[in-house]
Amino acid sequence: MEVQEGRKGVPSLLSSQGECIASNITQLIGWTPLIELKNVATKDGISARLVGKIEPYQPLCSVKDRSALRLIEDAEERGLILPGITTLAAVTSSNLGIGVAFVATQKGYKFIAVMAAKHSIDKQILLRYLGVEVILVGKKLSTMALILQDPALNGFKGLLDRVEQLKEEMENVFIIDQFTNPANPDAHFRWTGPEIWKDTEGKVDIFLAASGSGGTVTGVGRYLKMKNPSIKLICVEPAESAVISGGEPAFHNIQGIGPGFVPEILDRSQIDEIVTEILDRSQIDEIVTVAAREENKGKIIVTMFSSGGERYLNSELFAQVKEQCININKAF
Repeated sequence: MEVQEGRKGVPSLLSSQGECIASNITQLIGWTPLIELKNVATKDGISARLVGKIEPYQPLCSVKDRSALRLIEDAEERGLILPGITTLAAVTSSNLGIGVAFVATQKGYKFIAVMAAKHSIDKQILLRYLGVEVILVGKKLSTMALILQDPALNGFKGLLDRVEQLKEEMENVFIIDQFTNPANPDAHFRWTGPEIWKDTEGKVDIFLAASGSGGTVTGVGRYLKMKNPSIKLICVEPAESAVISGGEPAFHNIQGIGPGFVPEILDRSQIDEIVTEILDRSQIDEIVTVAAREENKGKIIVTMFSSGGERYLNSELFAQVKEQCININKAF
């Protein structure tokens, strides 16, 4: 049965005749629901409609499941990788790595994830539990007798250097490069964009998303603007490292966005506005700020909720409440 545009994933099962049983876990990657943030709008006196796309509904709970599947499928279609022979490797803040891990396992590939040591221990645990070989790169870490610079000070260069080194050390290594491979935004042009368009009945006025690899911003932006060129695309990046805006790369603590350089796949020609985010402000804060503008009254503003908060419990995001819980438990 041919899957309707914007209906890959669970809806393709529900619309089938007979059994509704997925043949494998990758078949579940795709459609996720939109939710209107009515309480947020009411609390802040916003007359625009605030809508979030719930990507934790993906099989491994993040938007990167989409990119992982398309990046691997594209390499297979081009004859670049073979199950049981090729080892996949990628630089990741770990959500892409988690997505690649389960797709690779399903398809029969070994996977090596290269990530900064600063990223939350929760993600590192999950990657290792999924059977991934994790190489941490960071200050005072020695790997293969090579002392690498701290990526916090050196951007992603230390990570990229390490993954390139793998190609010299091992045979049949294929790099899953989300920053340069057009298959990354293609996942969102094929799937995410059509879902948003269909589920808003083409009424979306503004799409706001943070940029990490640039895949979501580029792919969704291209699709929506193809359907309606007047749709506004707003890109969010860290205030401390606002390189898309023309600033200098710098250390920041917002995981998953702002790699410290402008990704090759990021199509800046599609972007209408760039806003910056600081650690103690969430993406909801950014969408509320945009929605509060007079010119946006009554408009539908869609954003991405890219992953669940449980992957960041040991990060600075939850530091205050974590300390409170520890202090409370000391009393028992």
